[in-house]
Amino acid sequence: MIKPRTPPGVMELLPRDQIAFQQMLDTIRRNFERFGFLPVETPVFELSDVLLTKSGGETERQVYFVQSTGALEQGTAPEMALRFDLTVPLARYVAEHEHDLSFPFRRYQMQRVYRGERAQRGRFREFYQCDIDVIGKDALSVRYDAELPAVIFAVFSELAIGKFTIQLNNRKLMRGFFESLGIVDDQQQMLVLREVDKLDKRGADYVRDTLVGEGFGLAPETARKILDFVQVRSVSHADAMSKLDAIGGGNEVLDEGMAELRQTLELVRAMGVPETHYALNFSIARGLDYYTGTVYETLLDDYPQIGSICSGGRYENLASHYTRSRLPGVGISIGLTRLFWQLREAGLVDTADSSVEVLVSQMDEARLPAYLAIASELRAAGLNTEVQLEPRRLARQMQYADRAGIRFVVIVGEDEEARGVVSVKDLRRGEQFEIARADLGRTLRVELEQGRVMGKVGASE
Repeated sequence: MIKPRTPPGVMELLPRDQIAFQQMLDTIRRNFERFGFLPVETPVFELSDVLLTKSGGETERQVYFVQSTGALEQGTAPEMALRFDLTVPLARYVAEHEHDLSFPFRRYQMQRVYRGERAQRGRFREFYQCDIDVIGKDALSVRYDAELPAVIFAVFSELAIGKFTIQLNNRKLMRGFFESLGIVDDQQQMLVLREVDKLDKRGADYVRDTLVGEGFGLAPETARKILDFVQVRSVSHADAMSKLDAIGGGNEVLDEGMAELRQTLELVRAMGVPETHYALNFSIARGLDYYTGTVYETLLDDYPQIGSICSGGRYENLASHYTRSRLPGVGISIGLTRLFWQLREAGLVDTADSSVEVLVSQMDEARLPAYLAIASELRAAGLNTEVQLEPRRLARQMQYADRAGIRFVVIVGEDEEARGVVSVKDLRRGEQFEIARADLGRTLRVELEQGRVMGKVGASE
């Protein structure tokens, strides 16, 4: 016998946890669509030369290659590889279908990706990413940079997982500030940005020591100014504007970054995002080199140790490896598998009720056709319904429904049938009531809707 076991680095859930995960996916999808984003799916694997546009980097060392049995027998190199994110497939997709798409192209994509991560707790080799991007042709207004925080606010408000803050910065602002300190080389700026991005994880002392060490050799005064700058945070909209004003003029790149941040913040407020939910954070650099303007990270206020729950930013040319067209864009990504796992570990998400809402019990095997008819009526009324098809003691049927998370159990015996009523056991409230058979579907729908409303009120409080 082979011992059944899952491979390391995957999240495999029991049904009621899977329902909770699916509900989060549905909430994210619903809000993406409310903002006018269109669905896209790409293959789980891409041609290797298309996917791996760079060589020798960390990404290539984490790629899973795909090879058929026939190709293995022939000893040929892998022709395909599993996608490691959704951005590279998006770039290929837009370049390939460029002449069939309407720009700005607004897409959302919610699919699994694969990385050969070192097996450890909370790190996954297979995980869901939920992305949105707005892609422009030749140019894209900075106004779209302000729309994405509005989407983030809508998504996480409905998910109701706790108070959160969307933190914003602009890479141009940082580059211009570095230039004002005499750090003008693009490569050196990029290296400094990568170190700054470690501030919240490693601390100010670590970053300072690194910047003045042999690898960088910056003057202690220069390192101090950088640390003072990147520790700027705002506590309100007015405070954010004041802190931008305090930077003063400097150079063209710095001024452009400040202007973009001001416009973005004004529009974020105009889109209805409360100022308690967004802030400036000058330490945010985002490690990926292709971000060029606005960058975002979203943190749970009471659980900062979880890290960013949604991040992204502005980039200038999405598909430069596949087309000569200039395709600037802005996007965000939610790594839902890791987020769900962390939320569950922190006790912030509960096991969900069953997606089955009603169990029609079996009191008398001879009445099975009547039970099947009741179930059909309930399904026609929009209720997910299961029928007990085998005879069991009623107590066992109740126990089954309770353990499965089914809220209502419908009971119809000889007496109920004669009177044209059904008995309903509400396992959540621990109550039992009678209702006319003709009113059953409507009544249960009302009860379920009231439960959902009360659940949302409780979550918001």
